Amino acid sequence: MISRIKSSGGGAAMDGDRIKWDRRYREVERFFSLGPSRFLADSLVRVLSLVPGRKALDLACGEGRNSIYLAQQGFEVSGVDISPVGLERGRRRAADLGGSVRFIEADLDDWRPQGSYDLILNFNFLMRGLLPSLVDSLSPGGVVLMETILDAPSLQGEHRKEYLLQPGELGTIFAAFDGRVLLLEEDACLETPVARVLFQKQKKG
Repeated sequence: MISRIKSSGGGAAMDGDRIKWDRRYREVERFFSLGPSRFLADSLVRVLSLVPGRKALDLACGEGRNSIYLAQQGFEVSGVDISPVGLERGRRRAADLGGSVRFIEADLDDWRPQGSYDLILNFNFLMRGLLPSLVDSLSPGGVVLMETILDAPSLQGEHRKEYLLQPGELGTIFAAFDGRVLLLEEDACLETPVARVLFQKQKKG
């Protein structure tokens, strides 16, 4: 099932984003691999030892590869994206695999998480203004895994500057939150350079 949340604003800009991503998903059989992000898969054992529960949120989940992977590991997952085409692909694949994911169609410009989560994924997506609300939505001891594109000389193609992390920026952002940065890396020499962080919110007591 896909829940649809109406935007309180956005208008033409929101429609443009939805149309853009629907078109991208229709142009290819799949936008990413069927398997999860390598960063997520490599971090899973560590994450399982840290998180206090099994409630997860996957931002800009697209076709749901990471949402489905977490559901297979026993998480109760909500995946949010603006593209109904991507979400429908995720819904079908989750059903085929017997996984349970709550897919939510929403514009992340004005959508904010409700309730608390033990694990939040933020992959291949950057909205700086959303990050404080993600940390607020973490349960005590909860974890954010984030990996997105880094502005570096090796970056190929055309990209809007505001959607790129600057060198050192990710560490600065998460250092301001109440918790611990457990991993911080920048791979600046890749064709698609990325920065990634594993952040754990402060536990109670």
